[in-house]
Amino acid sequence: MVTIRLSRGGSKNRPFYHIVVTDSRNSRDGRYIERLGFFNPFARGSEESLRLNNERVDYWRSVGAQPSDRVAQLIKGAAKEATTAAAA
Repeated sequence: MVTIRLSRGGSKNRPFYHIVVTDSRNSRDGRYIERLGFFNPFARGSEESLRLNNERVDYWRSVGAQPSDRVAQLIKGAAKEATTAAAA
């Protein structure tokens, strides 16, 4: 099964995650099909904490890719943020 999940990078005690599309049998930080964006949980000030290519996320979900629980939350939050930015 194809999943959309987080792949960990960064240094010890300073995680940085890439949002990737991969086969569920691959290891967490192993081979992936496509990188869709990133998530930085320790972003400060004007640093960007989340970047996501929504068009590609929609494509992969339309062909059956299942997001992990955390990625589903990030996608939902990014969609909500995009609608509030468009309304303003």
